[in-house]
Formats: sequence, C-alpha cells, structure tokens
Amino acid sequence: MNASEILSSAERRIGEHRTAEAALRFVDSAGQPLASVAAEVTLVRREFKLGANAFRIGAIEDAALQRAYYERFAALLNYATLPFYWGGYEPQPGKTQEARLDQMAAWCRENNIATKGHPLVWHEVFPKWAEALADEDVLKRQEERVKQIVYRFQGRIDIWDVVNEATVSARFGNAVGRWMKANGAAKCVADALRWADASNPKAVLLYNDFNVSPDFEKLVQALLDAKAPVKTIGIQSHMHKGTWPIERVWSVCETYARFKLPLHFTEATVLSGELKKDDDWHKRRDDWHTTPDGEKRQLEYGQQFYTVLFSHPAVEAITWWDFSDNGSWQGAPAGLVRKDMTPKPLYDWLLEAFQKRWATNASVTADAAGKATLRCFFGEHEVRAKLPSGAALTGRFRLERHGGRSLDVPMT
Repeated sequence: MNASEILSSAERRIGEHRTAEAALRFVDSAGQPLASVAAEVTLVRREFKLGANAFRIGAIEDAALQRAYYERFAALLNYATLPFYWGGYEPQPGKTQEARLDQMAAWCRENNIATKGHPLVWHEVFPKWAEALADEDVLKRQEERVKQIVYRFQGRIDIWDVVNEATVSARFGNAVGRWMKANGAAKCVADALRWADASNPKAVLLYNDFNVSPDFEKLVQALLDAKAPVKTIGIQSHMHKGTWPIERVWSVCETYARFKLPLHFTEATVLSGELKKDDDWHKRRDDWHTTPDGEKRQLEYGQQFYTVLFSHPAVEAITWWDFSDNGSWQGAPAGLVRKDMTPKPLYDWLLEAFQKRWATNASVTADAAGKATLRCFFGEHEVRAKLPSGAALTGRFRLERHGGRSLDVPMT
C-alpha cells in the first residue's frame, strides 16, 4: 500500500483491532440483574501502552517544573521506561541506584502507569570501573546484574528491554562487545533472556534494536529457533536526521509481525526543531531548540505515525523519546512538551485522540434482563448509572483484547 492507502484505511483497522462489541450485564451486589439501568461508560485506563521514557522523575531541581512534568506525563501516558544503564545504575561496584529506581517506579504505580526497565545488557554506557576487570569477571557480574535486578523489581517492574542492539555489539571493544563477537549475538541474547526469565518467569522480556535490517530479522528468528524466552520485539525509531516515510513505518510493522510476537515501538523520536546534520550520535548539543515551524512539522508527522502504529494489530506499545525537552537525549528538541513543560501541539493532539476519539465515551440503556451491547475500546471502564427510580450507581469492567466479550458489571 502507498501512504494514502495506509492512512485512509487506518480508522477502519483501529475499529477492527482496538475495539470489540461487549455484551454487558449490569448486576447488583447480589448478582441480580438491574433492569433498564441507564449508564454512562467511560474508558479510564486503556490497554494499549502509550508511553515515553520517564528519566526526569525526581531529577528536576525546579520544584514547579517537576510538578508540571508529573502532571503532564500522568495526564496523557500510561507507560513509562525507567533507566537501568549499567554505568549509571551501578557507578561504583556494588553501589546501585536501586532506591532511586524504586522511587521512580512507586510514582508510576501511584499514577496507574505501567513500567519497563531499559536496558539490562548493552555494550554502551559500560561502567568505567569494569574496564580494568577481566572479561570473565565482567560477564559473571553482568549475569548477576540481570538476575538480581529482575528478581528485586518483580511486581514493580515486570517489562524489560533485556538486551539492546546486539546486532552491532561486536563492533565495540569492551567485554560485552567481545562476548558478542566470540559467541554470536543470538547465543548471547538467548542466554540473557534466560537469566531474566529464571528470575521472573511472568515478566515480559524484549529484545530491542535500532538496526531495522535483515540482521535484526535473522536474530529474532534465531531466538525463536532456540526457544529463547523473547516475549516481545522492541523497535527503535529515532528520526533525528529525517522522518521515516509512512510506507516504511507500515512495512516495518508487517516485516516483524510475521514473527507472531507483539511489537513495541520503544524509542520514537521526531524533532520539533532543525534536523541533525552530523553523524556523531554521542555529541550533545545545548543550542538545539524547538521552533514553531518545527512543532508544526512534528505534529503533522506525529499524527500519521501514531495513527498508523495504533492501527496495526501487532503493535502493543509506543514509547516517545523524550517526554520533555528538559534534559533530553543529545539535547534534541524532540519532546512532547517543551523545557518549561508547556505542551507542544502533538501533545495536545494525542490527548484529544486517545482520550476522546480513540476512547469509549458512550451512553447505553440495559433491557429488562440488565443486558446491553456496546462497542468499547480495550481497557478498564468506569460506569455511572441511574435506575428508573433515580438511584445512582457506579461500577467498573475491563474489556481485554484477548479476553471474553460477555461481562457482568457489578454496580453499587
């Protein structure tokens, strides 16, 4: 399909893959049907993961800006990526940032935001202190790190980018790179996935990569052939030097959907300022600013990007990188909000799209048996209802994509 065909058919696909007819039966606390109840049904927590990295939780010195960050994040998003880079998480041997990450996860939990840890194994952000160690010692510590972190954070963080960018790891001259080069990426990734799985078999484990190429595809197939516990494919989509054509967005979804695993777009970057002109991805710029024209371009492309991904049945999460221009990666003006936490146009569009257009906000009246049928988006719904007598009742139900369609709704 060309871009026009992909976009023009997106709303149909969204209806097909993100909603279902729910057969509701309103009942009282004793399980008896509530006849002729008139109900207002609202989606309060969507199943689809709409997220961003949340690295600025507790990291902004200005208290007003920190509060604004919290408010903007929680108002829009239900999914947060938290930082577990080895060099940052364990700046000295055995001295970790577990307490800080626990506080970050607690804030997310208090705001009904699901969490993911990123990344457990990566050849970059390698700890300085580990450079002097023998490779064997480093790899032993790496295994212990994966097992301990996944075990200690279970229940607080149950989604993990276990390995990051293994398709290019062998190019790097540290212990992780040499390990990948000696054993092959597939075996190393499979081993790391098994370490994580042993510590929390219920965790959702991702392999994550930017290298959207046959090398990535071959690696995923090798993991499946080895029966490694990879549960989800993580696809990065940083666009510092230009946006992907819509045809490419769709093609990537189709390519990786053939592995029959959920897809997470884990690191989506679309600038609201000038494009990056050099190839040094590690060079930070402090003079890189958002502009009105750039925000307009970000909005126009972002609308299409989110619409296409939300319409594809294999995609289960989109994570924006970064949420705010405040402390952003490379100093890039790619946030959904500006440095002062005021929303960019794309933020406002997402708020309207996911809370109004792509959300359940409907009225329904039950029949004499307390039954009603309503098409709903997948997720948790709040019900506010009135009996013919005028008595007010409230209730909740959850419609899951892979769950049942006939639901009793207890009302009190």
